Order: sequence, then C-alpha cells, then structure tokens
Amino acid sequence: MSDNVSQPRLLLRRLHSVMAAGGSAQDRLDRVAHLIAQNMVAEVCSIYLSRAGGVLELFATEGLKASAVHQTRLNIGEGLVGLVAERGIPLNISEAPNHPRFAYRPETGEDIYHSFLGVPVLRTGKVAGVLVVQNVTPRSYKIEEVEALQTIAMVISELVASGDLIAPDELSEDAATLGAPVTLNGTKLSDGVGSGIAVFHQPQIKIKRTVAEDVDAEVVRLEQAISTLREQLEDMLKHPDLSHMGEHREVLETYRMFAYDQGWQAKMREAALSGLTAEAAVDRVQQDNRIRMQKIRDPYLRERIADFEDLASRLIRILQGCETSEREALSDQTVLIARNIGPAELMDYDRTYLQAIVLEEGSATAHVTIIARAMGIPVIGRVSGLLSHVEAGEHVIVDTGSEHVYVRPSEDIIESYRQTAKLIRKQLEAYEAERCLPSETLDGKRVNLFMNAGLLVDLPNIENTGAEGIGLFRTEFQFMISPVLPKVDEQFKIYSAVLDSAEKKPVVFRTLDIGGDKQVPFLPRDEEEENPAMGWRAIRIALERPALLRFQLRAMLYAAAGRDLCVMFPMIAEVAELKRCKAILQKEINRLEMYNRVPPASIKVGCMLEIPSLAWQMDLLLNEVDFLSVGTNDLMQFFFACDRSNPRLTDRYDLLAPPVLSFLYSVIQACNDKDVPITLCGEMGSKPIEAMALIGLGLRRLSVSPTAIGPVKRMVRSMNLDRLEEFMLSKLSSADHSIRDSLAHFARDHRVKLG
Repeated sequence: MSDNVSQPRLLLRRLHSVMAAGGSAQDRLDRVAHLIAQNMVAEVCSIYLSRAGGVLELFATEGLKASAVHQTRLNIGEGLVGLVAERGIPLNISEAPNHPRFAYRPETGEDIYHSFLGVPVLRTGKVAGVLVVQNVTPRSYKIEEVEALQTIAMVISELVASGDLIAPDELSEDAATLGAPVTLNGTKLSDGVGSGIAVFHQPQIKIKRTVAEDVDAEVVRLEQAISTLREQLEDMLKHPDLSHMGEHREVLETYRMFAYDQGWQAKMREAALSGLTAEAAVDRVQQDNRIRMQKIRDPYLRERIADFEDLASRLIRILQGCETSEREALSDQTVLIARNIGPAELMDYDRTYLQAIVLEEGSATAHVTIIARAMGIPVIGRVSGLLSHVEAGEHVIVDTGSEHVYVRPSEDIIESYRQTAKLIRKQLEAYEAERCLPSETLDGKRVNLFMNAGLLVDLPNIENTGAEGIGLFRTEFQFMISPVLPKVDEQFKIYSAVLDSAEKKPVVFRTLDIGGDKQVPFLPRDEEEENPAMGWRAIRIALERPALLRFQLRAMLYAAAGRDLCVMFPMIAEVAELKRCKAILQKEINRLEMYNRVPPASIKVGCMLEIPSLAWQMDLLLNEVDFLSVGTNDLMQFFFACDRSNPRLTDRYDLLAPPVLSFLYSVIQACNDKDVPITLCGEMGSKPIEAMALIGLGLRRLSVSPTAIGPVKRMVRSMNLDRLEEFMLSKLSSADHSIRDSLAHFARDHRVKLG
C-alpha cells in the first residue's frame, strides 16, 4: 500500500478519469471502489453514503459480498462506519472485531478482515458518507495512508454532490414545513434581543474541481491568493472604522499573524503538489485543522484554532473570484443566519442594520462571539436544524434570555419582544451606571472581582467592565499557533502589552497549560494518550522541558521590569512540583542580576488548585505561595471522575453539590487562616448563583468572564453576607444531590438579585 501512496497524483488522475467516463453514477462508483482497492493494496474498499434519517447505506464495495450493496445499512454512530460518520474524523484500527463499537453484518462477509481504516466523505462541512479500506492481516495504517484516503474521499464527494446517486433532498434530514411559526432552542453566546429579516451568511463554498490539470499553475494560483488575502487584512487594519473599535483591531492583528503562518502555507502548497487544485488544497488542510480542533477539549483554545476556518473560507472565495463585500447587502433590520461565521467576516456587515446572529454551531469562547459582545450584538448558537427551518427574508426574533429563536413569530411573540427589549435596555444602562460602584455587600463586606483573559482583544474589558484586574491570563494561545517555540522577545511583547493595558491593576500570568488535548506544533507526541486531561500536560511538560518554562519566565520578568509580577503555575499535584518551579524561577531572577536587567518591583508566586491531591498538603503549600487560585473547570472533573467534555455527563453532577461546597470551604478556610489570598478563576464563579454560594463559604476574590462582572457585582451589592454565611454552613452536611433550589429560594426570600 505505501509504495502506491507515494504517488497520490497518479491515483487522483486515474480516479478523475473514471469520474469523467460514461456510464451511470453507480457504475462509476463501483469502478472507483475497485480502483482504490487495487492501488492501495487493500482486500476491501467500501463506500457508504448518508441518507435521510441519519442512515449510512453501503453503495459500493470491492471485496465484500456484492449482494450487500444497498442492503446493508447502519445508523450514525452504529458500528465502526457509523462511528466515523458521528465523529467526522478518521478511524484507524488494527483489530476491528475487538473494538467495542464493532457491529457485524453477516450479509457482508467481513468477518475475516482485521484491519480497518475509515475516513469521512465531507461535503460543505457535513459528513456525506464514509470511505473504508480493510485488510485480512492486522495492521495499523500509516499517517501517509490515512492522508491519501482523505484526499480520495474529496474526489468521491464530487460524485455525491452531482445528485446522480442520491437526490439532494435525501442527503440530509427532511426540511421542516415552512410557513407556520416555529420556535427553535439554542445556547446564549452574547446577551440581548434582536428582531429583523433573515439574511443568510455567504453560502457554503462548493469546490467544483478537485483534481489539478496543471500542478505548477495551481501552486502559483495558491500563492497569489495568499498574497491577496494578506492585502485584504492589511486594508482592514487601515480602515477608518477601526479607530473607534480598538477591541476589534486586536482580533485582526491576530488574524494577520495567522495569515503569515508559514506552516499553514506549507501544508497547502504540499496538498497542491499532490495533484489537487488550489481550492481543494485549501479545503483539504482546512479539514485537517478541523480534526485537530476536535481533539482539543479546552473550548477557548479550540475556537482560537478555528479561526483558520475563517481564513481558509476567505482564501477559497478569492481563488473562485468571489470577493464581494456583504456590507452593501443589508438594507433593513437584519438577523444574520449561518452555520458558523468568522470575526473578520462579521465585520464585513453593516452594524447599522445587524440586530442579531443565529448559528447552527458556535461557542461562547469563539472569536466571533467576543467581537459580537464588544459590538453589542445578541448571538444564539448551537441551534439544531437552523438552516432547514428558515428562509431568506422571513421575520426572526432572537431572545437570548429564553435562549429561543422565533421564526415567523406570531403577534403575541412580537409584542413580548418589544417589552423584553425595553427591559434589557434598562438593565444594560444599570450595569453601566454601576460599573464604578464598589463590589460591596449590604453589610459592608468587600468582594474583589477580576476578569479572565487570554488574548489582547480581551484587554479593553478591564476598563469596560470595571474589573479590578486580571485574575487569570492564559498564556498558551501564542504557543498553540506557532510552528516553533516562540522566542523570548515575541513573548515579551505580549506580556508587556498586557501589563500596559492593565496599567497599575494586578495581572496574574498562568504559565503554559499545554499538552494533553492542547497540542503545540513544536512538541509532537510519540503516541496518543487515553486520558489526555490527566496526562502529560501543563507543569509536567514544563518540568521535563525546563527550557520552555525558563524562556517564558524570562519574558515575564523582562516585561515586568519596575512593575509588579504575579506568576501562577498550573496543574500542581504536590508541593514538591511547586518547589521545582520556584527553583527555576529563582534561576531566572538570578540571571537578571547577572546581566544587569531591571527586575520587577515585586514578584508574587502562586499556583492553581486543580488536582485534589494538593488539598491534602495545604499547610505545606500555603508556606510556599503568596496566593492560591482554584481552577474549578479541571478540579471538578477530577473531583467527580467526570469528563467535562462528555455530553452524556454534562448535567450528571452539580457544582452546588454538598461535597463540592464542603471541599471548597475547607480550602478557603485554610487560606483565610494563613492570610493567603485565594481566588476562584473557573467558570463556576461566572454565574451569580454559584458566585453567591462561594461568597457564602468565605471566598472574597473571584476572577470571571468579562460579561459576568456586571451581574455578579449586582448580586454582591444586593446581599446581606451574615445571613448567607449562616445558610451555607447549614447546608454543607446535606445529603441532597444539590442545594441549587434551596439557594435560589434563599435568594428570592432575601431579595438577592440573581438576574
């Protein structure tokens, strides 16, 4: 197989010849399966295509029983083929029958085959089928073989798109009946309400030609398009509109950094040299990035990598000559409808008319969401079946409070929207008026509110929200996007900009939390980890690769010359690890003296409490740190042995469960007894009811998302702390699954504002 894979261009040309030849679509698909099996030295090549209702049907095979074609069907998620379709990523197994998801179909006669390689056939961002090769001998297919099959799958998607095999309306779920009012559920990404006519974002890009006729010419087209893309971004940065929107400029600066990434360009050039057209080469690399994204569990970082999707789409449009601006398309109050959208694309639209955005995908940490929040645009994401329920020009109302999207709303919904819009305007005005007020309870107890950040684009929120500083600055993003280890000078510029923006307000820099599911290009893994969240990551990498940590600490020390520096180490499991980190920091401090560099005015050292084992060394720990931060995102998944990325377990355990609160209470008390500042910087603190519980346990410092500062401050200013503390202590020994309901009743009875 590998000998033939080294010549993918020849195989692509043969496949293209088959595609262009006469005969029915089924005949051509049969010949494609035969050709793939022959050229890849596989005993079996099978092609499954997606049908309406989430069914995968065997459409062609070389090696399995011919009678199984159009008879064998699997649901999405059923069997290994269904697993590939469900995940949308390749599956490479040496002993397929031993896999827990293996589903034997006796009519296929596949029981003698051991090795299995399946890749998704992708079309316009959806799985249109699955391409499979199998061999009798157990083996794990090489990376080059997987990539070759992915490229071949792109050619098959052309045949699927023709509509000759399956009618277009049978490729996906049946469209909903249009005309009647429909209410769709989603997830709030950016607060607010909006009403307007539905306008669809730029349609899905369709690549009409996959195989190159002149490879050299395609490489030239690709390089010219990249040059045009860069020019467009430079023009955006010069646009006069940005002088009034500094928070947006930082996003485009990040985009410019992406567009000049040499690793990204090299991968696309390599794909073009393999025999793909320039458009197909960009799409192929985009698909690889998508697979990489799905392996990253941290949503914040996953969305940063997703920005390459926006750039790739722009690049393909340039190659196809579709460089139209969408700003002129809006002439009325508009609700933008899309599967997903990039931040630079959002800025193409005229804010005068744009009232709300509804996405089939999207997340709270996406760049587009950050920009939408800054622009005051309501966003609801993760709306299943959105594109099949809405037609262009229809009236749509978006209400993030209820997390509903109303399509073709009735008169009572329209009137309700008008009243809600008035209330939200008053609420935003109230938050703005309270921005400079102290975060202090009715009985005079101070609660410090800081913000979490990870990009320069986040920094204006210090001023906008009235945050008292940055309680957590994630430093790993710069490393995630760099093909090589960032130099000290490059890191220095980032950390200096952060400290400059914060002025004299405190900033806590967390050292690298990479590895596990957050891979960096310059530190490849030898093998996959079964449990990346509990694997080789964060401080474990830093202590084995001390140059990483030394360079980062050096850059922080340089940036903080004459200023205060707060450094925090993540994923500390025992005090011995922290002491090793402090020793490395001390070496860098000594180096400053050796080279006569100006040291920071002060240096404070802390660590994250994310691993429960550290809580059993509190006495020793508190003698080693100047402050402690509780990272509840990781802590809670370790506490409950519950993978937070598993959707089946999302609601299984509650953060307001008595054992959680009891554990946190013991940690908070230990810190307060030793007069060591303790801050909670996980998402738990961003919701008013959870923040209320934490304050009732004795916590006086919270670092939350910027949008949470207003609601949390309002909650703090409406409570009497003595009564709350008494209530919380009475609940620590409860056997209930959660105290959420009783805490909500307490808030209502004592007029604590949770919304």
